[in-house]
Amino acid sequence: MRYFLCGVAALALSACSPSVPDSAAGVVDTGQGVGFGNYAEYQRRREQALINGSPMTVPGPAGVQATPLDDAQDVAAEAAAAARAAALNSGQAPLEASPGNPAPQIVSNAAGISGENDFAAVSAERDIKQDAALIAQNRAQYQIIQPEALPTRPGSNRPNIVEYALRTTNPVGTALYNRSSFNAASKYDRACGSYASADLAQEEFLALGGPEKDRKGMDPDGDGFACTWSPAPFRAARGG
Repeated sequence: MRYFLCGVAALALSACSPSVPDSAAGVVDTGQGVGFGNYAEYQRRREQALINGSPMTVPGPAGVQATPLDDAQDVAAEAAAAARAAALNSGQAPLEASPGNPAPQIVSNAAGISGENDFAAVSAERDIKQDAALIAQNRAQYQIIQPEALPTRPGSNRPNIVEYALRTTNPVGTALYNRSSFNAASKYDRACGSYASADLAQEEFLALGGPEKDRKGMDPDGDGFACTWSPAPFRAARGG
């Protein structure tokens, strides 16, 4: 019984397996997947080549032209260089860093550039002695204005914050006066928030006895400058 079942299974497997074309019996294979139109012809030529001992030549696909790799790269590089040069000359493409780029054209005395930048043009107009005489003439016209005391603002008795800024020398944040730390942050926010500008806050601070006294808590660090006011712009305008 065991042998009978094995035989039945073998017959079933043989019935399911596909049939293999027999080229010797004259069945023509289309050669799907092997790269040839006629597999029987290919097998015949192969056997003939083995018998004769000569190499077998297989024709390549039609319509394919072989080009050496180096030549192809040279042709592509030349075409790219020509296209890039044409684009650059027309002003339609940005310049890319490449050794193959054409040398830029030298622009001399273009429109909008002063003749003072052209050494040849300046030399044609005057020499070094004439330049020295022109410099001396300009220096003779210099007028040095000595600093004077700042005038009092007419119609107002408010402190002059510009004069105060130039009179002080300490940097912002350097403590010079004693201040109370009790509720300092709250007083600072409330007092400084009531002024439209830091200049107005500094004027009020000085008018109320500052910088020695700080009645509203506008100068908690004791540097003599209320709120966010700074003497730096006024000192810079004076040159120090």
